[in-house]
Amino acid sequence: MNAAVRILTALLPAALPGLANATEADASRTIDLSGNWVGIAAIVIFFLAYVFAMLEESTMLRKSKPMVLAASLIWALIAAVYVSGGLGEISGSAFRRSLEGYAELFLFILVSMTYLNAMEQRGVFDTLRIWLLSKGFGYRKLFWITGIQSFFLSSVCNNLTTALLMGAVLMAMAKNNRRFITIACVNVVVATNAGGSFSPFGDITTLLVWQKGVVPFVDFFTLFIPSVVNFLVPALIMQFWIPTGKPASAGKAVPLRRGASGIIILFLLTILTAVSFEHFLQLPPAAGMLAGLSYLKFYFYYLYRTRIRPSSTLPAQKDTDDLEGAEIPGDPGETKQFFDVFHNVAQLEWDTLLFFYGVMVSVGGLSFIGYGTLASQLLYTDLDPTVANLLVGIVSAFVDNGTIMYAVLTMQPALSEGQWLLVTLTAGCGGSLLAIGSAAGVGLLGQTRGLYNFVSHLKWAPVIALGYAASILVHFAMNARFF
Repeated sequence: MNAAVRILTALLPAALPGLANATEADASRTIDLSGNWVGIAAIVIFFLAYVFAMLEESTMLRKSKPMVLAASLIWALIAAVYVSGGLGEISGSAFRRSLEGYAELFLFILVSMTYLNAMEQRGVFDTLRIWLLSKGFGYRKLFWITGIQSFFLSSVCNNLTTALLMGAVLMAMAKNNRRFITIACVNVVVATNAGGSFSPFGDITTLLVWQKGVVPFVDFFTLFIPSVVNFLVPALIMQFWIPTGKPASAGKAVPLRRGASGIIILFLLTILTAVSFEHFLQLPPAAGMLAGLSYLKFYFYYLYRTRIRPSSTLPAQKDTDDLEGAEIPGDPGETKQFFDVFHNVAQLEWDTLLFFYGVMVSVGGLSFIGYGTLASQLLYTDLDPTVANLLVGIVSAFVDNGTIMYAVLTMQPALSEGQWLLVTLTAGCGGSLLAIGSAAGVGLLGQTRGLYNFVSHLKWAPVIALGYAASILVHFAMNARFF
């Protein structure tokens, strides 16, 4: 029986075996449910939820709703089997591990988005928009400027933060030109994923590989040229569909609000803190990001205290936290929200954050059911490593590439350094094939509020796939010594 038949046989078992052996399972082992009706039901639930998430634009149903429900149902099925067999503690511990992985991502994103909201509140993006427009750049030049900036920024900053930053700039510049926003957002997604693929700390996929020790630090940079090719090939084609002309006049320049420069500096310091926590202290990057959130809170407190005039009288009933959010006497332009970090937190794209929960926890459940082991057998035992790594890139278009890379590392396949570099490239760049394949794409889906959506990204999938294939060929040609 060939590999293709075995894949179909594994994914679509005809039998529905019973669960009588569940009670006999050792407490230190898990139950393989991949061939059971529970495993089949979990796959169906996950697939249907993803379909509804893709159809968000047409159904007007927020993408987080089906995914969170799917995660709950999948784990409810798993827990029911394990509890009935007296193994409830095992399933509970497995769920907590999935939840822990999401919590780290959630806290990282929360701080990143809070800083971006604070910068937007202080006029940073409006100022950047006006500066770009004052240069008289047309839509095509803006397309290239934002793409190149995204590529290099994502090599030192995570792809989600980069995409949200450039998305905010694009929306500020041309939110009334849907055609430009759509193509420019696709370009940003491709550029951020490509830029993060050659840097050890540019993306969660490269960070995981680096921390595992399978690729030395300096060898990641051998992927620079393949990553450039991955970005340039689709960009060179898409530029011909950029609308002519230029954005409307920016009007009178709007100065940065007080504290804007300080927030930018603190944001860079927060990223540095997160990288340092990971590299030197071996703590999750989220720990460093939360430290950075405290920087912002203390800075807002400083801004508030230094803006109050000596003659001002504060409301007697306000407590310390409320003082940070009080009205500023003598300055009607500064409302209480400008000095309240939690106001910025409230403005986060919660639908996107909950969507991430649904995806990560669902994938964790499917892996726990037994599909992770099955995938390892099919990919790195039955198939050639090159074919397997190419498939990993394609799968990362449907499931977050960080999750896919974590799953591959868990399988611990015996690969050459060239193959590890290949899977790093394919997992990082493969997420660009679909809008939901990477944190950058999902983040822009929420930020642009319909101007950029799943279907508009899908139209450019063949062009993105061409760049994906070209980058792989360049990797084989330039880095043959690693195989």
